[in-house]
Amino acid sequence: MKAGIHPNYHYVKVSCVCGDEWNTRSTQPGEIKVEICSNCHPFFTGKQKLVDTAGRVDKFYRKYGMKQA
Repeated sequence: MKAGIHPNYHYVKVSCVCGDEWNTRSTQPGEIKVEICSNCHPFFTGKQKLVDTAGRVDKFYRKYGMKQA
């Protein structure tokens, strides 16, 4: 690796609106504030709901002879 071309990494605190905080490294010095994280995102918490648009899920289940969950 060439010397002098890579950015400097700083330790920063990341804080989410849900109250979760953690430390990481970034090229941006200071604090990083995010609106959603892995502790409050519906995909990671298991609260995500499957939205059936135009009956596509039902069509898939009928096509492959599967029972709905």
